Amino acid sequence: MAQNIRNVAIIAHVDHGKTTLVDGLLRQTGTFSDHEAIGECVLDSNELEKERGITILAKNTVVSYEGTRINIIDTPGHADFGGEVERVLSMADGVLLLVDAAEGPMPQTRFVLQKAFAHHLKPIVLVNKIDKADQRAQEVVNEIFDLFIDLDADEDALEFPVFYGSGRQGWMTKDLEAAKKGAEGHDLNTLFKEIVEHIPAPTDDPEQALQFRVTTLDWSDYVGRIAIGRVHRGKINKGQRVMHLARTGKQTEVNLRGVYAFRGLGRVEVDTVEAGDLCGIYGVEDISIGDTVACLEHPEAMPVIAIDEPTMTIVMKVNDSPFAGKDGGKFLTSRHLRERLEKELRVNVALRVEQGESADSFKLSGRGVMHLGFLLESMRREGYEFAVQKPMVLMKDIDGKKHEPIEYLTVDAPAETCGKVIEILGTRKAEMLKMDRKGTFTRVEFTVPARGLIGVRSRLLNATGGQATMHHVFHGYGPYRGEIEERIAGVLISMTNGSATFYSLNNLRERGTFFVPDGAEIYEGMVVGEHAKDNDLVVNVVREKAKTNIRSSTKEAFVKLPPPRTFGVEDALEYVGEDELVEITAANVRLRKLHLRETDRKRPDRRHQVS
Repeated sequence: MAQNIRNVAIIAHVDHGKTTLVDGLLRQTGTFSDHEAIGECVLDSNELEKERGITILAKNTVVSYEGTRINIIDTPGHADFGGEVERVLSMADGVLLLVDAAEGPMPQTRFVLQKAFAHHLKPIVLVNKIDKADQRAQEVVNEIFDLFIDLDADEDALEFPVFYGSGRQGWMTKDLEAAKKGAEGHDLNTLFKEIVEHIPAPTDDPEQALQFRVTTLDWSDYVGRIAIGRVHRGKINKGQRVMHLARTGKQTEVNLRGVYAFRGLGRVEVDTVEAGDLCGIYGVEDISIGDTVACLEHPEAMPVIAIDEPTMTIVMKVNDSPFAGKDGGKFLTSRHLRERLEKELRVNVALRVEQGESADSFKLSGRGVMHLGFLLESMRREGYEFAVQKPMVLMKDIDGKKHEPIEYLTVDAPAETCGKVIEILGTRKAEMLKMDRKGTFTRVEFTVPARGLIGVRSRLLNATGGQATMHHVFHGYGPYRGEIEERIAGVLISMTNGSATFYSLNNLRERGTFFVPDGAEIYEGMVVGEHAKDNDLVVNVVREKAKTNIRSSTKEAFVKLPPPRTFGVEDALEYVGEDELVEITAANVRLRKLHLRETDRKRPDRRHQVS
């Protein structure tokens, strides 16, 4: 049975095309037909994934090829979701490494490959998007080989097969010259054959005592919590009496009410799943990620999956602004927030939640701004309303000295702007490692403190005319590199409540740039713009033009205000200052001061001066 199974994870950097390739694999094995209106990127089922074009939550599906069932596991491509990657790779026996034919291997590729080699997974390299005008396929393969060497890959891994093609067009071939000529005569058949021949079949023994490790959790309104994982030993049966071995060491005898096997894009109830295959089970209400299900006679726990520790933390509070509850939010209280965060902890292994300093606040720790931002954005869309403080990195004490998380950063920018990039990152305590020219762009690699990345993306985009792209991955903890100058500019703060007027915004336009449009509702203490200088400035943006008996000029009709700068959740987290909050509601993302009244903001300053 296990000989007819292949468990394969697909790993790649953001936007290198792995989810699109999976669509092609599904189509060409008849999992769904061309006329079915399922859309593209079927594994990116989450609304945020479709908007961003990236995979955030790992998923799996099954295709059949000439009698062999291939479990395909789609993995996240961003370092902030490394917790998902770690769990996925524990279910696989091999990996498809997908790399863009122009961009080559990226920092996140290094991160996931390191995890794959630690699990001794056999790789197949796919050089995707070979039809791009700036493709450099042979050079990319050489870079991949160098990367394998750098990561201490074993001899087996270094003998990797290479395919070239286009996942979007649905073809791959081992012949580089044929690939350069286009898709004619090619499909994914040779890739399927290579998966069957090169990726090892599971060696798990179905005759031994049962061992099943939970790697993912799902929920059904009909059966409750569903634990998904791989059967590493024995067989798992519907109605079977088993031992639940929790990560904490607690052992509980339970009855499995049902077993799911994966078929195509869905799952079906079955009586038995054997060792080497993936499945879902239900009936164990308090089961969690990393737990083991074993037989009653010889209950043996599997090693707990090591998960990367959080490197960044934020404080979430109940929203206490004057607009609280006025933006369509349904869940506003600390009880609502606590219940939602407890629910998230059941499936998000890289997240930590602690009680804050007050009863209505919570301390959230995660892998980075995107990891935390994804949770906050999901909660916002579900109708939750709250405020969060500026993200802070988590320091460590090593041998009596302060150490901080260091990220490995890669920036691709036009060659003529590299000086500005290096200068900006230099102020963030970055250390440049190397620089390579790639066509009209130059790739610069750095190590940089994680706190130095907060808010740097917008500065790099401004300095490079919007053309820079940056990617980073956790590099390790290093000695504290000193104070970092963060946001240089001050902010414009509203002094009163009301609606922003064209008259006020127009008169204040030389003071800086605004975050609110004409007509927006404003409250005292709300951050309405960025000051042109480095200090904060309190302004009145709701003042109306005085009415007189003189007939007014029509010149205002021809004056247009610059469009206001808008913030998404992650943008706001990167911009906000230490004495500010991000107010997140169902309809809006606003910036505000921690203390809304000016007199309250000045009081701590006076105390500081006295001391």
